[in-house]
Amino acid sequence: MSERMRANPLSAAAFAIALVAAATLAGAWFFELVLGLEPCPLCLDQRIPYYIAVPLGLLLGVAARSTNMKRLAQMGLLLLGAVMLVGAGYGVYHSGVEWGFWEGPASCAGGNPAAPVANILSSLKATARVVPCTEAAWRFLGLSLAGYNVLIAGALSALAFWTAFARAGHVSR
Repeated sequence: MSERMRANPLSAAAFAIALVAAATLAGAWFFELVLGLEPCPLCLDQRIPYYIAVPLGLLLGVAARSTNMKRLAQMGLLLLGAVMLVGAGYGVYHSGVEWGFWEGPASCAGGNPAAPVANILSSLKATARVVPCTEAAWRFLGLSLAGYNVLIAGALSALAFWTAFARAGHVSR
C-alpha cells in the first residue's frame, strides 16, 4: 500500500470502489457486446448501482483529499455503501429467480402485451427479444453473473462501510 493511500484511506477506498465498479460495468458490456449474451431486465437493473458508484466514488475520492471535506466524504462513503448494498440485493433477488426460489417480475417473462402495444411490439419482434430472467446465460463455478454481482457489490459495500466506520474516530470534526 502506498504512503498516499495509507495517509488517506477514505480517498483510496472511494477511488477503489469507482475503479472496481467501472471494471464491473466493462465486464457486463463485454458479455453483452462481445460475447452476445443479451441482458434480461433484472440484469440491466443490477447495473444501476454501478452507474451511481463510478461518479460518486470519484467525487468522494477527490473530496476526501480536502481536509475540510473529510467528514462529507465519510458520510458519502456510507451512502456509497448503501448503494452497493442495494446492488447486492438485486443480485440476490435475481439469483433466486434463476434458481427458481421465487418468481421474477412480469417484465422478465416476455408475455403477450395489451392490443395497442402488441401492434408496435409485433413489428419489432424480429429484432427485439425479451430475455427471460429465469435462465442464467452463463455460469462459472456454479455462479451466474447475478451471483458474481452479489459478491462484487457486497465486497464494495463492505469496503465502503468498513472504511467509513473505521475512520470515524480519525476524521477531524
